[in-house]
Order: sequence, then structure tokens, then C-alpha cells
Amino acid sequence: MRLTVDSVRPCLEGGIPGVMATASAEGEPNVAYLSQVEYVDARHVALSFQFFNKTRRNVLANPLVELLVVHPVTAAMYRLRARYLRTESEGPLFERMKAKLAGVASHVGMAEVFRLRGSDVYEVLVVEQVGAPTLPEPPPGLNRLAALRRTLQALMPLQTLDALFDGLLDALRHEFAIDHAMVLMHEGERQCLATVASRGYGASGVGAEIPMGQGVIGVAARARTPIRIGHLTQDRAYNQTIREALVREGGQPLEGEIPWPGLAQPHSQLAVPICDGGELLGVLFVESTQDQRFTSDDEDALLALAAHVGALQRHLQSRADEPEAAEPAVAAAGPPLRHEPLGEPLRVRHFAADGSVFLDDQYLIRGLAGAILWLLLQTHVQEGRTEFSNRELRLAPSLRLPEVGDNLEARLLMLTRRLEERCDGLRLVRTGRGRFRLCVLRPLSLAQQA
Repeated sequence: MRLTVDSVRPCLEGGIPGVMATASAEGEPNVAYLSQVEYVDARHVALSFQFFNKTRRNVLANPLVELLVVHPVTAAMYRLRARYLRTESEGPLFERMKAKLAGVASHVGMAEVFRLRGSDVYEVLVVEQVGAPTLPEPPPGLNRLAALRRTLQALMPLQTLDALFDGLLDALRHEFAIDHAMVLMHEGERQCLATVASRGYGASGVGAEIPMGQGVIGVAARARTPIRIGHLTQDRAYNQTIREALVREGGQPLEGEIPWPGLAQPHSQLAVPICDGGELLGVLFVESTQDQRFTSDDEDALLALAAHVGALQRHLQSRADEPEAAEPAVAAAGPPLRHEPLGEPLRVRHFAADGSVFLDDQYLIRGLAGAILWLLLQTHVQEGRTEFSNRELRLAPSLRLPEVGDNLEARLLMLTRRLEERCDGLRLVRTGRGRFRLCVLRPLSLAQQA
């Protein structure tokens, strides 16, 4: 059987460094270890270009090279004969390799020294096995294709974004045996991602934010490409990078920040963009305390799953704007509305600069979700209203919702869950398609600040 790059893909996970042999124009050989051998497709790999050294000079003078890679479990050895084609210094492949390399470099304090200059793409001409396995193949594991099929069948009938995200996280646990996962929503106006749902953590972290381009999650979002790290015992700088985005210099928590729900010491992480029609909607993020927990098969399966979730999310968001008569209202769940709220007044402060909302001096949420809550509370105090719709929010001039990609349903879901977790005086309850009720359980004291 003719071997391809797919045949040796487990050898490209970074568990055992590869070796590269080049020759100068005069035929003088040179051998060097590789920082990265990245899978591109069944006929191509990419190598990291970091230094203009002898290897680089040889490749530019003589594009034919040989690579030696080793299977991380069986120790089987393979030789790849390849030809240099081009160097990419931007785009998904470059961003993916840059993100992986940065983790190793930052851990040893060499981020600038090991900075990726480019991704050298090679056509693989021949793959040969040159060393027999010394250890047996691992037993067959999870059938990702079957798990993907069952997951999609379970998600298709769901009728709300709330149910979609919960169903997705439940399926990851039951079908893929992934215990730690979260879904983040893209907030384009502030160029960040905010957590809307999670599983496997002590705190939900709903509302916790990651800037675009920051860490595994931010890079996956910015480049619209999956980022998979299998050795965070070496690449743990990613986790630190994420956390540093949420604290001030000196390590003290920011006022108005929500603690990140991630694992304290992850060993493996995988971030997959959720897109629809090329538009970024969010990121699916999973992690584990095991090294090499997520394989290339997991990456492929979750990438396909995320594409379906993106299409379902867009469909559910568009349905919320259909005429209300298309679906009868359902009885509201949750706490009943009190016409005369009881107890001490709930002090609500809104900061117009970033949309931040504080309840009794405790930070709740910011951005567009904060602006939405402030509009609802003002309308309730001025007009006594408790019933609202998505449509009127879209038409509200003060919110300035974008014409496309506003993720309104996801923002309302995040706001609903934050109120359930952090406030005993307010609730948002869905009452039908694109309709919801503001339940005010305490008297309100509103204060607008710059």
C-alpha cells in the first residue's frame, strides 16, 4: 500500500521531534532537528521557518529535502522525501503554526528568539517506512464519525439557542468523552469573545472574555482555523496568556471582570471556530488534564460539528425575528412576576463608556448585553412594561445593533444566565419565539454614569 502524509499523521503531533536533511548546491549535507512538522493535507506538510541558517540557505539553493519522523506510540520510523514549494507569512496555516510555536517559546523565555517568520510548505513526493514498530498499536478508540452522526441527530430538532448550546456540551461529554468544554460568542464591536456556556468547571464563567488574537481561543477566532496543543506541560504559556488577559499588571483581578472557568493546569487544548458562511459566530473550546488528549481525528470531527452548530445558530437566530403569530406563546418558567417588588432596592449602575452594569456594587456584565439590560430597566421604570421582543431591541436606536451578525439571541442568553447566577432581584424569562419577560423582584434604583 502506498503511504501518504495521512498514513503518518500521528508522527506530526510534536511528541517526538522530526529530523531534516538538506544539501547545499554543491552537495554538502546538513542535518537538523525540527521545531514543527505541520500536517497540511495528504500530499503536503509545512515546516517552521525561524532562522536564516544553513538549513534555510540549503533549501533555497536545493529544494529537495528528506524528513525523518517517528510514531509517538509504536516508535515506527518514516522517511519523507519532499520538495520546497513556498513560504507563507500570513493566513490560517501560518497562524496555526505560530500559535503552537509561541507556547513552547514563551515557556522557556524565548518568545522573540523562536518567533515564527514563515510556514515553509513542502510537497511530499515519497513516504517510506524505514524502522519497524517496536511497540504495539493502541487498541481502537472512540469512533468519531459515529459520535458526530449521533450528535448531529440530537442537535437538529432543538428549537432554542439555549437548548443548542446545552445539547452541544452534553454531547461532547457523552459522545466524545470530553469533560471540560465551553462555547464562546463573538462580540465584533469590542473584538472579543465572551463565554455563553460551559461544562466541567466549578464556576460557569458565563460572560468571561478573551480578546481576539489572545491565546489558543483568540488566535483560532482571528485566523478562523482550529488550534490544537497536545503538550501543555511544555506549552502551558497559552493558559497563562489567557489568564493574563483577565488581570491587571501585578496580578490583581480587574474590577468588572468575570473569572475565567478554564482548568488551572491543562495538558491539552483544542479551539475550533464556529462560523457560518465565512462569518465568525464564536469558538468551541475543549481541554483536558491528559497530554495528547485530542487527536487529529478529534480536530476534524469538532470542526465539522462546529460548522453545523454555526448553521443551526444562525437559523435559530433568524427564526426569532419571524412574526410572533407564527408560534403561540408558551407559559413562562421561573419566578412569577410581582407587581409590587419587595425588599431593599436593587441599586443598578450603568457606565455608558463600555456598557458595564453593576448590581449592588457587584459587576454583572458589559458591552451590548449590558446596554440591553439598561434599556429594559429604563423602559420598565418609565413605562411599567415587563414584556419585550427581539424585534424592538433590533429597532432601538440606543443599542446601535449591527445590520448583520449581531448575535442578539446569544447575548440575551448570556445575560439571562448571568442574572440567574448573580442576581436575586431580576430575571429574564422566555415567553415565546423572539419574546421574553423582565421579572423585577426588588424595587429598582437606577443610576447612569459616564
